[in-house]
Amino acid sequence: MIKTTPLFNTHVKLGAKMVDFAGFKMPIQYAGITTEHLNVRNNVGIFDVSHMGEFLISGPESTSFLNYICSNNIKNIKIGRAQYNLLINQNGGIIDDLIVYKTSKYEYMLVVNAANIKKDYDWIKKNINGFKCKINDKSDDLGLISVQGPNSTKLLNDVFKDVNIRELSRFYFKKFENRLKYKNEIIISKTGYTGSEGYEIYISNEDITVLWNELLNLNDKYKVMATGLGARDTLRLEMGYCLYGNDIDDHTTPYEANLMWATNLNKDFIGKQKLLNSIKNSKKRMINFKMVDRGIPRKGNELFNSNKIKIGNVTSGTFSPSAKVGIGIGYINGNNHDNLLIKIRDKFLSIDIIKLPIHG
Repeated sequence: MIKTTPLFNTHVKLGAKMVDFAGFKMPIQYAGITTEHLNVRNNVGIFDVSHMGEFLISGPESTSFLNYICSNNIKNIKIGRAQYNLLINQNGGIIDDLIVYKTSKYEYMLVVNAANIKKDYDWIKKNINGFKCKINDKSDDLGLISVQGPNSTKLLNDVFKDVNIRELSRFYFKKFENRLKYKNEIIISKTGYTGSEGYEIYISNEDITVLWNELLNLNDKYKVMATGLGARDTLRLEMGYCLYGNDIDDHTTPYEANLMWATNLNKDFIGKQKLLNSIKNSKKRMINFKMVDRGIPRKGNELFNSNKIKIGNVTSGTFSPSAKVGIGIGYINGNNHDNLLIKIRDKFLSIDIIKLPIHG
């Protein structure tokens, strides 16, 4: 059964094109992907990402437990801070990528991908035995609005006048409540998935429509635009950010996906030995690339070396509205990065590996 977010009717009234995504009916675009993308880069866009999952892990051994199931070092997170992380399976593959928030001494909030809510919950429940902590799934109770773009700080300072948004550094968050318009606690964090200045607002389903409308009502002042998942995808690809199910999955290790920066090998965690084997033996590596010849890469396109021998595949591809060139993420076998080719509609076209971000 397809789910909807609390903002579903609001999206329909705004004329959004709705699609099925990760088990939810979600807005893919409103005014158009390119228009929305460029508005985020130049002004501010708001996204409904309430389909994401949220778990609370609490108890005296919550830190030890999360350190056992996550790749990064949970002990480094202080209260009020967040950390990018990976859940690793016994074979070293990535179950999911997630953000871990430390909300108090013995409590954390895990924000997981919508398509993986049940899988992640079952994995955590399976491994939590023996640790003095518990899991509480809050996914159906919390809404989430992402506010992204260079005007995002000014916009939120205007909406939340009693909270100094400018004090938030990247991967920090604030909890507050008792505002007249909102009945429940709100969390504002500064992480983001677009590469532009931005924030995430975790808010109750009861309050989310009020906040969404308040943000949009400031359009004349800050050029606020409702933005869909289509632009979210092009924005994250300009940064080379992975999308679970496309660029990383249960059969991809952090080493292969260039995610060792989110992996701490100085501690024990599930899948560590298999990951070490991957570091030693795997020749599969993720690349970010742009088109040299005219063309738009898409998921599934094959990648070749200069001798037209297949060495990999594209996992995500699009046209960059900012750089006005085709860009993508893919995997290749081997270390020969020179003169790579992509096959699009039976034509071999040249690509270059690039350093990101590409939007400038």
